[in-house]
Amino acid sequence: MTKQLTVAVVGATGAVGTAMMEHLTKRNFPIKQIKFLASARSAGKEIKFNNQSYIIEEATPESFKDVDVALFSAGGSVSAALAPEAAKRGAVVVDNTSHFRMDLEVPLVVPEVNRHVLKNIPKGIIANPNCSTIQMVAALQPIREKFGLTKVIVSTYQAVSGSGIAAIDELKAQSVQWEAGKNVEAHVLPVKADQKHYPIARNIIPQIDKFTDNGYTYEEMKMINETKKIMEMPELQVAATCVRVPVVSGHSESVYIELGQEATVQDLFDVLKNAPGIVLQDDIANQQYPMPIFAEGEDPVFVGRIRQDLDNKKGFHLWIVSDNLLKGAALNSIQIVEAMLEDNLL
Repeated sequence: MTKQLTVAVVGATGAVGTAMMEHLTKRNFPIKQIKFLASARSAGKEIKFNNQSYIIEEATPESFKDVDVALFSAGGSVSAALAPEAAKRGAVVVDNTSHFRMDLEVPLVVPEVNRHVLKNIPKGIIANPNCSTIQMVAALQPIREKFGLTKVIVSTYQAVSGSGIAAIDELKAQSVQWEAGKNVEAHVLPVKADQKHYPIARNIIPQIDKFTDNGYTYEEMKMINETKKIMEMPELQVAATCVRVPVVSGHSESVYIELGQEATVQDLFDVLKNAPGIVLQDDIANQQYPMPIFAEGEDPVFVGRIRQDLDNKKGFHLWIVSDNLLKGAALNSIQIVEAMLEDNLL
């Protein structure tokens, strides 16, 4: 019999938190008891889960007493303050923010790629990777295992839900404003805390997160550094360009890879057809390829448009799509805990 767990969800009212609750129910996650935690501002509100009503409690260090698993998706500052407190009280923390991802003592996990690192959790905290990183490494891992991997160049087409509910609402409002011939107001994207804001309706924005000193954005650096850490390949050459597009949910990625040995398109088809969590959707004769409109609400990572590079027999181009709120966030967090249960680590 699967062990029943006491679970705390921190940030349940956000886009990721909402998806997390839906999947805890959908996957029949073994819950003995569940509590929902948030800031003092949200405490006292009612929330529905599995056809029952719960009152959101204010998240404090003592909230995590007797909690087995704490799922965090309430922002980096909340995780920084409370994740160590939860771990100190015996909870295994799975954190959806970027705060702990590059901490050498915190495993950064995509179960299909590196679940073995869950055997060692020095701080009691596990980091959930960036949404765009998760879907890419999940698709590349089976290819890397078979043929090796030396280079990755990715351009992303990321949905507004990656910036939260406010960005979704703004896309919808701007679309209405455009149609009505009104002034289009922008207050959220590319970065709410940055100096300028641009419309996302009828637009694409080549900035996700703020810029770093090297000209890359933090989102691009997350993809670069996280890919190397998850794959345990510090020598891997990785470059990223991250772009926001007017899609509600579902990140898309154009990925160029160079393998360690020559292969064919059919070789990659054969590997991906049987890969866990991957759906090969590549039938160009019938215009079958991944698209976010069909990936929304679906668990897998979809891969298609696989082509060999015309100048490099070790080079291949792939198109990778996944629901960023599911495999890119909520689902991966839950799968991390499920992997620990399967491996008797909880």
